[in-house]
Amino acid sequence: MAETSSPLFAQYEREYATKSTEASRKIQSLGPLRGDQRQKRVKEAEADLLEAEHILQRLDIEARSLPPVTSRALLQKLKDYKADIAKLRSDAKTAGTSSVESRAELGLGNEYFQTSAGQRDRLLTATDRLGKTSDRIQAGRQQLLETEAVGTAVLQQLAGQRAAIQRSRDSAASELGISVLGDLQRQRETILHSRDALAGVDEGISRSRAILSSMSRRIMQNKIIMWGIVALLLGAIGLIVWAKLS
Repeated sequence: MAETSSPLFAQYEREYATKSTEASRKIQSLGPLRGDQRQKRVKEAEADLLEAEHILQRLDIEARSLPPVTSRALLQKLKDYKADIAKLRSDAKTAGTSSVESRAELGLGNEYFQTSAGQRDRLLTATDRLGKTSDRIQAGRQQLLETEAVGTAVLQQLAGQRAAIQRSRDSAASELGISVLGDLQRQRETILHSRDALAGVDEGISRSRAILSSMSRRIMQNKIIMWGIVALLLGAIGLIVWAKLS
């Protein structure tokens, strides 16, 4: 059901399970190793744990993007995953520094891990860890089922309330629409009357503009004639002065 709620969360969860399981197996396999091989295996386990932590960060972001009811359940599950990673890191640190010494104190050196009993113990330990991880994932899925059931009930209730509100809104809108249509009709008549009045004003303005244009042309013509007369007078005066001086 986690896939139904969030396919991306389910994908990240599978990736996390894979990486955490790989880290657990590598930690469990540290027993018979020594020296460089042991350090190499510890680093590989730590790299898997680091990648698992990065996946947990993506899971956290995805969980917080979901609806609150689902998000709370997923974030609670992530707390368990983070606790698992912390435990694995502690196991890796312990196994990397003191596992061989602890085995030696118990009289279980490297030869123990070469026996079928040692191999069986490691297999049982890894199987037990995988079983716990599977149980935790199953519990998380069950919690998601319950959360989704609650969410579905809430959504149905909200849908019913929304339908009731919509019916009330439609009824109010119908009554309001009739009133608004009446107001719009009256406003339309007022606008038409005003438009007719404005049309008459526009016509008067057009006639006034034509009259002003005609008057402007006549004024210009009169100015030209006046300046022509002034020029002729000045010319005549000039000729008279020139004749007297000659």
